[in-house]
Amino acid sequence: MDRNSWMYNTARTSSAYTEGIQSFLKAAEVNRVSKGSGMICCPCMICKNFKRFDDIMEIEFHLMKHGFMPRYTCWSMHGESRTFSNTSSINIHNDFIENNDSLIDENDDPSTYPNDNLSEMLHDMENNTGDNDQTKLHALFEDTEKPLYPGCEKFSKLSVVLKLFNLKSTYGWSDKSFTNLLVILHDILPDGNELPISTYQAKKLMCPMGLEVERIHACPNDCMLYRKEFENEHICGTCGASRYKRKKETDEMDDDVTKNGPAAKMLWYFPIIPRLKRLFSNENEAKLLRWHKDGRINDGNLRHVADSPQWRNIDIKYPEFSNEIRNIRFGLSSDGINPFGNMSSRHSTWPVLLCIYNLPPWLCMKRKYIMMTLLIQGPKQPGNDIDVYLSPLIDDLKILWSSGVFVYDSYKKENFNLRAMIFCTISDFPAYGNLSGYSTKGKKACPICEDETNSIWLKNCKKTVYMGHRRFLPAGHIFRKQKVEFDGNTEHRTMRKRFDAFSRVEKLNTVLGKRSRPEKEAIWKKRSIFWDLPYWKHLDVRHCLDVMHIEKNVCDSLLGLLLNIPGKSKDGINVRKDMVDMGIRKELGPVETGNRIYLPPACYTMSKEEKMKFCKCLHEIKVPSNYSANIKRLVSIKDCKLLGMKSHDCHVLMTHMIPIAVRGILPEKIRHTITKLCLFFNMIHSKVIDPESLDTWYKEVIITLCELEKYFPPSFFDVMVHLISHIIGEIKACGPVFLRYMYPFERYMGFLKGYVRNRNRPEGSIVEGYASEEVIEFCTSYLEAAGCDGGVSDGVFKKIVVCGGVVSNNRFG
Repeated sequence: MDRNSWMYNTARTSSAYTEGIQSFLKAAEVNRVSKGSGMICCPCMICKNFKRFDDIMEIEFHLMKHGFMPRYTCWSMHGESRTFSNTSSINIHNDFIENNDSLIDENDDPSTYPNDNLSEMLHDMENNTGDNDQTKLHALFEDTEKPLYPGCEKFSKLSVVLKLFNLKSTYGWSDKSFTNLLVILHDILPDGNELPISTYQAKKLMCPMGLEVERIHACPNDCMLYRKEFENEHICGTCGASRYKRKKETDEMDDDVTKNGPAAKMLWYFPIIPRLKRLFSNENEAKLLRWHKDGRINDGNLRHVADSPQWRNIDIKYPEFSNEIRNIRFGLSSDGINPFGNMSSRHSTWPVLLCIYNLPPWLCMKRKYIMMTLLIQGPKQPGNDIDVYLSPLIDDLKILWSSGVFVYDSYKKENFNLRAMIFCTISDFPAYGNLSGYSTKGKKACPICEDETNSIWLKNCKKTVYMGHRRFLPAGHIFRKQKVEFDGNTEHRTMRKRFDAFSRVEKLNTVLGKRSRPEKEAIWKKRSIFWDLPYWKHLDVRHCLDVMHIEKNVCDSLLGLLLNIPGKSKDGINVRKDMVDMGIRKELGPVETGNRIYLPPACYTMSKEEKMKFCKCLHEIKVPSNYSANIKRLVSIKDCKLLGMKSHDCHVLMTHMIPIAVRGILPEKIRHTITKLCLFFNMIHSKVIDPESLDTWYKEVIITLCELEKYFPPSFFDVMVHLISHIIGEIKACGPVFLRYMYPFERYMGFLKGYVRNRNRPEGSIVEGYASEEVIEFCTSYLEAAGCDGGVSDGVFKKIVVCGGVVSNNRFG
């Protein structure tokens, strides 16, 4: 007897109803044990699944007295999937499959069974959806069963909308063009079709598949967020600013400040816990999240972040965390973007992104697996006050580290307690200072050398330079005794030992907000909010140097010096005067002849013909398709300079092209030094690194930097050149560079810019676009499994059988 018959068409005193209740109670108890819950929803006519009881006998009494609530033939609140609400019961289907294996035709074409990929998608959504959210899926399941038009057996309303949205996302259609397409298709289809006629209606249809987005009001001076105990406040307790904008600048503050307009500043938070649950709800994704343990080659080489000593140190320090291989380790990145796409605007919007290091190295930096967790509204960047906006994320990370959350693993078919941590942060150098709290400007700009940073003030150039790399050399090296070739002094110092950063910030009194200012002489501006994470003090490298920006700055400085590009050259009258004041290379000092000043040629100076030869070589280089941008467009042979170089252009130039272009032009000693510098950048980008070679690389790059100090002017050595000396140390601690630079995050931020449709509300457009993209990404794996005819490809389902005209999967019954 099917459920509809015994639940609603038989007397509650009959044996069929009593046996049915016992089968229901057994299923509910199994679901309670699997979820680790102590309460069970009561589906009687009175409670209607809104009340919960820990005593299952109480539920049996209610069902015998009041009967079941209407249309509850699928026990979705008690562990069943709504996808197969028309099936009679799990036991009936299992018995049918076991007793009728001969009826299954292995050569059946699965394309004749519609919507099975959507059934799996909806089932996976249910696995990690709370009981309170299950009712939100009811309309979605109804749309899965609705035919596109009367008599259509191939497509449902939901499947067509998802396929169209997938095309919209893939090819970047605007909302207006998508609406016009829907209108045309609606007119083409037969009368009575269910296709939405606007983008708004289509997005509303997919709302149940979207995840939560929290809008949090913020103080316009970045002092606080209006959340938790401050949620109902209207005035900032630190600076006294209003939470809301005034309707007009001339309006005075009313007693009811809520009438003064929208929020002055907003933060959008995308909670990471439901996103992790959805990731594990997909069987393929859940399997990939185990790769760092199950699929990684462990031969002693550095191929992945999991090969690094920092990963192993966490495993040793926190064995209870490492014992569960599904626990997540994140990389966090943040940077400002101009959402308007032009340089004339100073509007700065700050997204905060997370990548997952459990994945294979070819996937963990892909767009699909990068999650945006925060979007900080502009127009001004948060700067040092970014900790105010990071607080919702840090609160979730504390939960994920301490107690964890229960998640269903579709690959292992079990519930487990998921925990997570931040492995490191990835950002450019200014954002490095904002996240770490260290002052990355001034005399002590290097966060690794800290108070032992060697800096020199050039009074004529009016800039601080960072030289003194001889202190990293072995004690008896010949360079240590040379004076005139370097800074005029012998070098007796040694490389600084590792210091305890937590002791520097532990007692700092941090007051955030635009109205507060840290001490000018302090090199630590604040105690970063990351120190609230219990494991943060035990990490060897907390904030990673971004090799992409280091490489770009070094490339710009090198080309500007060699080609003497106006405005970018590091050579000139002022630096020559500074060299004379320092007592080094006095023969290069400026010579005054009447009203003119003559600069003697240095070893790096190229003649007009040599510059032409250099530029012509770059102009004529041919590379394979998709290897790089067209370098020819960057080279101006007439002006002998390179213009408009992007980060990847600088990467290609530094690692391959500059060593070729300088051959036969510069003196041998200069040419060899530049080639060694380029070779260093080439080696550190390797996908597989032998740890034993890192010490050799470190010695070579330190010697290269010392040789550059001998040949190049002091103005060349800004802080980005100095940071080259610390790259090898971070590779030793955290693994390969290609998993810790900004290229994938910069590309991702470019996609975020493309979401802007309303220039008056750029952040709102990004949030809406990202939320829609998130739904599409979730559905894409299921849509890819289906062919263009709406069928299901091989391997998606183990067996598909037809039971009484209803398509069913033996995975679900």
